[in-house]
Amino acid sequence: MTRALIALTSHRQLGDTGRETGYFVGEAAEPWEVFRAAGYQVDLVSVAGGEPPVDGHDPDDQTQQTFLATAGVTDTPAAASVDPTGYDIVFFAGGHGTMWDFPDNPHLARIATSVYERGGVIGAVCHGPAALVNLTLSDGRHLLAGRRVAGFTNDEEAAVGLTDQVPFLLADKLVEAGARHVPAPNFTEQVVTDERLVTGQNPQSARATAEAVVQLVGS
Repeated sequence: MTRALIALTSHRQLGDTGRETGYFVGEAAEPWEVFRAAGYQVDLVSVAGGEPPVDGHDPDDQTQQTFLATAGVTDTPAAASVDPTGYDIVFFAGGHGTMWDFPDNPHLARIATSVYERGGVIGAVCHGPAALVNLTLSDGRHLLAGRRVAGFTNDEEAAVGLTDQVPFLLADKLVEAGARHVPAPNFTEQVVTDERLVTGQNPQSARATAEAVVQLVGS
């Protein structure tokens, strides 16, 4: 059975706004649903373990409600405790919290490197590609070097009024890491597949990003 691991942020403070953030629920729930529909075993992990903070929860969205009720989000394992060797896919869900605790987490990097170097697929959506901006493979190459990627754009960050709150602009950091950032108009679906790396631009791209992962695994 194909096994997928969805990674969630544990960071809850949104800069100096006084507001809370976390993982964007739809960006985990929709991939979870897509992977389960494909017959995959789907597990969750968070940076710190336990119940990660949520953002963007729509209580009228049945996929989100089912995910929150049945996926095990109240007691996730910490990334430090996860053995990645059994996973074929690691998928980094977004949410602004990822900008603080994804880029330099050695345990998320260990998981992603292991999955990728064993021939698996890395997926990430919206701010989830923050997990990749510092990711180097075991031979020292940067995962993103020369890759086409999608991710939350500078214009989208400005549109939500958080340009001065996030620790960096994701699109800029992706380019600094050697990637070619491929944007679409604000808040429209955009998915980019480059070999075994699949990235999506924003919440509107979460389901399609997961579907592209499934297509890649099955090809």
